[in-house]
Amino acid sequence: MAFAWMEPAAHPLVIAHRGGALLASENTPAAFIAARSAGAHAVETDVRRTADGALVCVHDADLTRLAGDPRRVDELSLQELRCCLPAVMTLDEALAVSKGLGVLLDVKMTDSAILAPIMALLAEGEAIERTMLGLRDLALIDAARMRSDAVNILAFLEDPDSAPQARRAGADWFRLWEGAATALRAATARAEGLRLAVMVGQPRSEPLPGEYPPFPVGHIDHEGLEELAAIKPDAILLDDPRLIASARS
Repeated sequence: MAFAWMEPAAHPLVIAHRGGALLASENTPAAFIAARSAGAHAVETDVRRTADGALVCVHDADLTRLAGDPRRVDELSLQELRCCLPAVMTLDEALAVSKGLGVLLDVKMTDSAILAPIMALLAEGEAIERTMLGLRDLALIDAARMRSDAVNILAFLEDPDSAPQARRAGADWFRLWEGAATALRAATARAEGLRLAVMVGQPRSEPLPGEYPPFPVGHIDHEGLEELAAIKPDAILLDDPRLIASARS
């Protein structure tokens, strides 16, 4: 049975951010496998394109943080990228490793030309129904919806009050950062017919002091999860799915 983004069997869905970045190296097969074992319903991974056209699962635009190399992903061939990041996955490899799980693709590009190769790989891997595209631009959301009624779309928009625009463009889900996840915004998204996903932590790898929540992207504690429960998100993205599994037990 295909993973059902719009008819989830559990609330909230547990989405392993960057494949489960606190379980193993981010966006790697090891992380995906560990996320499955930890009880995640879905894995989130990032999609960029190399200089020779390969779709790869890498979060950052360059390799400074991951490999101490300032070169950009889109300047490197797949072979060159794998010399720096041996465990990097191509999108088709990620779809194979995640079989049976939902997949959320954080598409880092905003040019609508990227949709054709992504959709082709999803079709080839029989993964359209279990995949959700995380898109950062209203025009790209509109282009994706024009291309397919079957694909699930999550709006990764900067404005936390843009749920109505996201819905009009064709999104099915709306993302709120934990710090912006108020009851009013949750209600607004639901009034538009959108499912709600909450990304935990601050939108940065190093948290700013004095801001809520006090954690970097993907990190949260049990107290934070209890606070989020009040708005009943349909999905939570976090680096360690075990936190939600332990809270349920």
